[in-house]
Amino acid sequence: MGRLFEGPWPIVIIIVVALLLFAAPKLPAMARSLGQSMRIIKSEVKEMKNDGKTDSADTASGPVEGKIVNHPPAKPGEPTDGTDVPPSTRA
Repeated sequence: MGRLFEGPWPIVIIIVVALLLFAAPKLPAMARSLGQSMRIIKSEVKEMKNDGKTDSADTASGPVEGKIVNHPPAKPGEPTDGTDVPPSTRA
């Protein structure tokens, strides 16, 4: 009688048979849920790998520098847009 539980295989077979008998209607839903979870995990891992690559590519190029363009001063009598007037004298 003790020989039934000497190895792991008889116990595994009993558990598999019990699952098939009692959980058979729920197996497709569980498999679908497992597949969906695996796809989500796979996409998240892929995103994490891509996030590291895009961050290093953005910082490698450095900041973009612009030029400040100075407008020539307005001639007397021409209307100004206020950019060549010091801030203290603007209305």
